[in-house]
Amino acid sequence: MINGNIDGVKKSFLDQLEDIYRIKILKDEVVSEEIINVMSRVSTNIEREISVAIDRKGKVQSVAIGDSSSVELPLLDIKEGRLSGVKVIHTHPNGISNLSALDLSALIKLKLDAIVAVGIYEGKIIDYSIGMLSVFNNTLMFEETRNLSLEELLSINILDKARYIESLIKENEVVENDEEKAILVGSDTTESLEELVELTEACDIPVLKTVFQSRSKIDPAFFIGRGKVLEIASLRQTERANLIIFDDELSGSQVRNLENALGAKVIDRTTLILEIFARRAKSKEAKIQVELAQLKYRKSRLQGLGTVLSRTGGGIGTRGPGEKKLETDRRHINESIYDLNNELKKIKRTREIQREKRNKESIPKVSLVGYTNAGKSTLRNALCDIAATNEGKSKEKVFEADMLFATLDITTRAITLKNKGLITLTDTVGFVRKLPHELVEAFKSTLEEVIYSDLLCHVVDASVPGALEQIRAVEEVLGELGARDKETILVLNKVDMVDEEKLNDLKSQLNYEEVIEVSAKENINLESLLEKIEEKLPYNFKKVEYLIPYDKGDMVSFLHRNGRIFEEEYRDEGTFMVVEVDDEIYNKSKEYAIG
Repeated sequence: MINGNIDGVKKSFLDQLEDIYRIKILKDEVVSEEIINVMSRVSTNIEREISVAIDRKGKVQSVAIGDSSSVELPLLDIKEGRLSGVKVIHTHPNGISNLSALDLSALIKLKLDAIVAVGIYEGKIIDYSIGMLSVFNNTLMFEETRNLSLEELLSINILDKARYIESLIKENEVVENDEEKAILVGSDTTESLEELVELTEACDIPVLKTVFQSRSKIDPAFFIGRGKVLEIASLRQTERANLIIFDDELSGSQVRNLENALGAKVIDRTTLILEIFARRAKSKEAKIQVELAQLKYRKSRLQGLGTVLSRTGGGIGTRGPGEKKLETDRRHINESIYDLNNELKKIKRTREIQREKRNKESIPKVSLVGYTNAGKSTLRNALCDIAATNEGKSKEKVFEADMLFATLDITTRAITLKNKGLITLTDTVGFVRKLPHELVEAFKSTLEEVIYSDLLCHVVDASVPGALEQIRAVEEVLGELGARDKETILVLNKVDMVDEEKLNDLKSQLNYEEVIEVSAKENINLESLLEKIEEKLPYNFKKVEYLIPYDKGDMVSFLHRNGRIFEEEYRDEGTFMVVEVDDEIYNKSKEYAIG
């Protein structure tokens, strides 16, 4: 029986592959020349990979059309102290014999005795690569040998090597190394690559090396130049990296080509940001939004994604919301997207009702926007603390931390200003360069708070060298949301961490009417910011004196609920009150107004 994708394959080729089951090989041989000849001949004709699994007795267990991971083998636990007893030989009809990320992933996850790739180009075998497991510092690793001739491949005593590895596993407390270690590749700007380092570290992944190649033209197959691909492949082997992260968005075919050439899992900046969001999302709404963005992104790449959609894959890009959708077809993804959109619509309706209530109550709305890690949450907490101190109350704090995308869940709190009364202060999700379009779309229901705000406070980390680029990145997202022309105060935060010369240089390049320098952490100039917010907000309230008869206690309660009380005194004629109210409340209570 021929496994895998046999659609469209002629019966004559299937018969040739069936013949492989009858070929016997020696126990200590990797493979026979006869099997390789059949595999390469059929693979060339059908232009697909052929994969053959052989056990230690020299018997062919499986023949499949497809890559190495299409061979159905159980996933073994390293604690069993043994390997699968199976070696997998497969063709690479693209001419590259290097073991791909999927090959190496299958080698470790399936505990194969060995995995062999046969590089075939224009009907000719170019060379061979073999991967075998090894033990280093009590950790299960792999060793890859490339560019072998047929004689060198057939001279390997695979049985002795497999038994030696098993003895090491039994004698030592060997563990599988699931830790991802990354090499980062950028071709945009060095600043963007440096930010990618921060994003990677936000995912708790160590960065071993960064590679930068400035390119004016994108290679359709590999994104970067082929020479640079070989350089990174060599670096990956030297550094023992198992993850390559690109600073730009890759197509599905580019991911697959790069994984085949580099022998490591490849992801792009978008996948990394989606992973961070998946890990940080706490509320139901944020989780739905992230899962929706993940599904939309994967939908367009189902044909190309390699290890991310493989059963032998794992790690980044496969966790968090959306993991259960792996290996599902486009129809199921569409159904999931439909269901998630309906969930978001329900949450959006709830948010609209809350917003309408605030509009009805004429409560001015202020939103903090800005680049991720600019200090929005710290500033929101500090401003709430000042307002709460003035009121003699305490406010619940939102989570703040010195890391990218600490805040994903939007929070709105009411605070009372000195002169203009009650306002709402909203802390929003941070923006970033090249913010994935799928995320902007998914988070639009959340970011609508920005659209309906009366005033935006654009918070900027003035201490970072690329502050100006961050400002432009935020302006770009605001433009995408249709909020670019909102009344805005530019808040230069963290001024305690930057010298005056750099600060003045930054200010000279800005084109904002309102700029204020603050430090949320050190409580510098925050009172001035609150005054500036008061100055910029619309004011629809009036201070009214009332004298309410004692038999109209319900009106006193009404004013307490809907107005801001400045004075209240019990007189002979009734309750005297000085209250700040909007037009609607005034119209309902004007018969008791005396001034």
